[in-house]
Amino acid sequence: MPFKNEFWTTPNQLTLLRLFFIPFINICIVERRYHTALILLIIGGLSDGLDGLAARRLHQQTKLGEYLDPIADKLLLSSLFLVMSSTHMIAWRYTVMVFSRDLGILIISALLYTVGLRDFRPGLFGKINTACQIAAVFFVLLAKVYRDEWVWMTAHVLLYGVFAFTLASAIQYVFLTGQRLKKLQASKVEHA
Repeated sequence: MPFKNEFWTTPNQLTLLRLFFIPFINICIVERRYHTALILLIIGGLSDGLDGLAARRLHQQTKLGEYLDPIADKLLLSSLFLVMSSTHMIAWRYTVMVFSRDLGILIISALLYTVGLRDFRPGLFGKINTACQIAAVFFVLLAKVYRDEWVWMTAHVLLYGVFAFTLASAIQYVFLTGQRLKKLQASKVEHA
């Protein structure tokens, strides 16, 4: 499917909708309009689930979507962590961990791409980490709207999970990348 056609698929349009919401969610947080930010975050989350479902059901998995979806997720989560830390909703240590891991993965992936490694799928801990990050920002925002102790406690437990799984997923990423690099080198030796 040509790039032009990939752009207009339903799943990719849903992903672009999520990208469109990112600045507005963050503006609402900065302006302390937490109800609106929470509603937009929920819509963004629903679009994330729907784009994957639509891609499978409509048989519209595209190369563009493979790159666009995780980019949208990372931009949403990274910007939320940054804005929530700058507005004192989340301690900076969590944001530093999230950004350090993501920046490290980005640099390593770019370097390994130059030697032919193309497999950068996340491991189990990476998926759990992303789920923890999504749940953490949701509950931190929910705590601003619905001031109940269980919401606040859930947000803090999830932030501890973010810290732990960010570290665990970074270690797993290095391990998986090492294995994938060995397979690539073995494959090159076989074909030489």
